[in-house]
Amino acid sequence: MQSELNINKANYDMKNWQECDIDTVTAKKNKTMMQAFEWYLPEDRTHWKRIVKIAKDFKDAGITSVWLPPAYKGASGVHDVGYAVYDLYDLGEFNQKNTVATKYGTKDEYLAAIHELKKNNIEVLADVVLGHRMGADEQERIFAYGQDEYDRNHEIAGKKKITVWTKFTFPGRNGKYSDFKWDWTHFHGTDFDAKSQENGIYRFIGKEWDSDVDGEFGNYDYLMGVDLDMSDDEVVDELNKWGRWYFEFTGVDGFRIDAVKHIDFNFFRNWLNKLRHDTGKEIFAVGEYWNAELYILQRYIEKTESALSLFDVPLHFNMFHASRSNGYYDMRYILKNTLLSYRPDLAVTFVDNHDTQPGQALESFVLEWFKPHAYSLILLRNEGYPCIFYGDFYGIEHDHIPSVYGLRTLMKLRENHAHGILHDYFNHDSVIGWTMEGVDEINNSGLAVIMTDERGGEKKMYVGIHFAGKIFIDALKNAKEKVVIDKDGYGIFRVNDGSVSVYRPMYGQTIGKRSNMRFVDKAEVSAYAEVADGVAPEIMIESNYKHLDDGVDQLLANNN
Repeated sequence: MQSELNINKANYDMKNWQECDIDTVTAKKNKTMMQAFEWYLPEDRTHWKRIVKIAKDFKDAGITSVWLPPAYKGASGVHDVGYAVYDLYDLGEFNQKNTVATKYGTKDEYLAAIHELKKNNIEVLADVVLGHRMGADEQERIFAYGQDEYDRNHEIAGKKKITVWTKFTFPGRNGKYSDFKWDWTHFHGTDFDAKSQENGIYRFIGKEWDSDVDGEFGNYDYLMGVDLDMSDDEVVDELNKWGRWYFEFTGVDGFRIDAVKHIDFNFFRNWLNKLRHDTGKEIFAVGEYWNAELYILQRYIEKTESALSLFDVPLHFNMFHASRSNGYYDMRYILKNTLLSYRPDLAVTFVDNHDTQPGQALESFVLEWFKPHAYSLILLRNEGYPCIFYGDFYGIEHDHIPSVYGLRTLMKLRENHAHGILHDYFNHDSVIGWTMEGVDEINNSGLAVIMTDERGGEKKMYVGIHFAGKIFIDALKNAKEKVVIDKDGYGIFRVNDGSVSVYRPMYGQTIGKRSNMRFVDKAEVSAYAEVADGVAPEIMIESNYKHLDDGVDQLLANNN
């Protein structure tokens, strides 16, 4: 092994070489997810057709899975993005809500889009929204209690009779696929009395909020519409039947699950475990738990026994704050207190999504100048499962926002270069970097990343002795200088002010064979190491929804 590399003992302290798990230096296809929609797509019923046309573009860009928007009929018909769920069985097949097609197209077009993606070796994830319903077919008169909006456990009005939209009979579907009808007994509560036209949080008589939910506002079971009672046996049985039907009818490979913080924590663990058992398949699922504090996500993972991955919301907010800090964000903290730092195997990383884009309820859009930094952080490391936002990939026409500079290049770098042993250099408050040594199975693999949120600089980083004498260039073309790797496997990599550079081996060079021993550079500092002389950025703790800005102290107390 030593002779293969012609290691000169005079130049190397052999204490710096360690036996390495062979799995860390063996080529594995890097997974990359695409969220294949943004909020303001045209309401032209053609998105499924559009997906068919761009499936190959996704494949060519290195996408391995696609998360499609909710495919079932929403309360607003063709105007519904899909989260105001009316009928889970209507995938654009029945004349309901004044339309057959959804905003995105018909059932047959949806199935064709799934088929085309799978033909291109891309897995398909369906968007699952199970916590609430909207757009009921009939009203009912029932007794309910008024609850405090900011403390859902506190009753502020006694029992009174209200008129609620809770009866879902789906006359347009006429019992096809399921003859289940929903009425008020299947729900916990609502936020509107149709007779008095008064808004408020109403808990139905004989019902209690599910207790194992997020602690914001005392109990955050209720979100919108009419809230499903996940303790009701009929509800659970129907949702289990629907899950099996949907998975087999559509041929999807997994699920993105909406708003899990508002649904009993036991439900999706049981729902997924049953579906996996019944189908005999390992079904991937990722949940949206919108909270920036790591310990709250940790608690959910423990409660659900790691049954599903989660989006790394803390990392999103780290990047959001860094982009708006005017260079005062300490970059040594950028990956700290994130799901990546706790359970990288369950972390789905993202920069932005349909909820964080401008104008939406969770608006927290990462600024344009920092987007290449952010995507480098999630794409060019060996941790987590990165998700690309459609609005970053193609741009957001509604707000005249262009596609992210260099994003396609970064995605190809992930596919072809981001492999092998990782070396971190998170040893400066502004200029950070890391390298990956590459693997023998993928020609020219390996890279070096350097970025700064303030002034430019340089770092001496180890890329591997197998690159000795080889030339690296910045694939993003931000830095013009070529870097020649020295005989010990080091290069001096430069970055411009407020920029990021990703260096890769120049093509056409013959790269030596890598060792399966790991060299430890004494200058390395892990992205997760404690920072002795830094000041940690403030954690994002305010309300998760911008229309509910009060009660931060109570929020923290409830979640402790």
